[in-house]
Amino acid sequence: MDPTNSIPAFYAGKSVFITGATGFMGKVLVEKLLRSCPEVREIFVLMRPKKGISIDNRVRQLLSLPLYDRLRKERPSAIDKVVPIEGDTMKEGLGIPDFERKVLIERVSVVFHVAASVRFDDPLKAAVFTNTRSTRDMCILAAQMKKLVSFMHVSTTYNQADKPVVEEKLYPFDTDWKKMIKIAENLDDELLKTFTPKFLGSFPNTYTFTKRLAERVISDYSHAIPAIVFRPSIVISTLKEPVAGWVDNFNGPVGLMVGGGKGVLRVVYGDSKLKADFIPVDVAIKAMIVASWKRGINTITRDPSVHVYNCSSADIKNLSVDELKRMALMCASKNPLEGIIWRPSISYTTNALYYYTLMLLTHLLPALLLDAVLTLSGHKPILAKLQRRVYIANTALSHFLTHEWQFKNENMFGLISDVSPSDLDDFQFDYASFDVAYYFQNCLTGAKKYLLNEKVNNTSATRSHLNRMIWIDRIFKGLLFLSIIWFIYKSDIYSYFINIYDY
Repeated sequence: MDPTNSIPAFYAGKSVFITGATGFMGKVLVEKLLRSCPEVREIFVLMRPKKGISIDNRVRQLLSLPLYDRLRKERPSAIDKVVPIEGDTMKEGLGIPDFERKVLIERVSVVFHVAASVRFDDPLKAAVFTNTRSTRDMCILAAQMKKLVSFMHVSTTYNQADKPVVEEKLYPFDTDWKKMIKIAENLDDELLKTFTPKFLGSFPNTYTFTKRLAERVISDYSHAIPAIVFRPSIVISTLKEPVAGWVDNFNGPVGLMVGGGKGVLRVVYGDSKLKADFIPVDVAIKAMIVASWKRGINTITRDPSVHVYNCSSADIKNLSVDELKRMALMCASKNPLEGIIWRPSISYTTNALYYYTLMLLTHLLPALLLDAVLTLSGHKPILAKLQRRVYIANTALSHFLTHEWQFKNENMFGLISDVSPSDLDDFQFDYASFDVAYYFQNCLTGAKKYLLNEKVNNTSATRSHLNRMIWIDRIFKGLLFLSIIWFIYKSDIYSYFINIYDY
């Protein structure tokens, strides 16, 4: 078949190089390429030994995940096409041995640079090395690849957090990425930590700052590599491929559903009227594969531009955070989680005093009480520490929960029309037509199965426990209300208001 009209034909016989293959998006990308592009020659994946486990064993662990069950059933031999390459994005030059580097240079045609540290609280040095310097080193390597036709850098829509409207184009940036890398390499850790706020300026964290720098790296190397900048927003559970609801992290709405469903998360510092932006991971991966095909069928001589895609959903689904919260709680009520510690309920507020008051009353106080019960029963207290982590996470996300952006996505949406009829079954993504309520029910089911290792189907014990927590919550609120009334009655506040009234 003609590679210009067929996506599988384009990837047939080609070697693909992926960084970040052990991450959330990378895992789904590997699976989709192997399953829907069966004639791909091989997929090289950059890995480092971890906790004494070799890269070969890490690949085996990766391919044994439930995510790959369908692939192992339909195309069991495809798994042998995954080839680990030892390396580390934290190291200069990516830490790739010379022989492996030569193999990549000779054979790779398509690159997906997915690796990144998505932690918001990373020290600036670590974030620069992982997100910016590694992108430079990938570009240097890619520029030497003899067969390269497509180089995709996976960025984020939020690296333009200083703009209310983000278009699908590269933006200039005052900070010089070359100087920033040198500063990170040479400046003392403590001194760099001191200067970090000055470097960040209006950026909310080191992640968005260093990903913005990485886009400038791509821009500066675009004369030598056929480049794509792919910006997903919040990437969450699969919509339907290879299985509905697969997830391996608590990010975004999934974390909200689990935290709220367990009764751990009860108050959030954020604006509930904001639009909720999210993308199912399999939708994003299909778009990435299609975008790389589109970039690859035109040479850099004919098309020297950098293709930019904002992979977002807010303008299409147009859900508010409050609507998403109600949907999450409804799902948690229909399909309750096991071992919940309180009645599922979440409040949003942008009033700092109200937030801290509710946090103390609904997070810290119940956690201390339940920890005391655990201690008396001979168990280790864990809830106060858990609530501390919830508070830290909310603080880190507060900028994104109190600001709204409009991500233009005409290029992204246009990818659908580029897919030929013969490829629609495998590569058309239901970008606007899927049932959101059904999707989030699958998200919760997936979280129960893949994250919490709970039974998917409800049991009478689980629902009975939920009902008990509802009654305990009502009793607690009633006692709290009576305590406040009693305090007011017994205190001078009551007398003060009576005197005012009599006067």
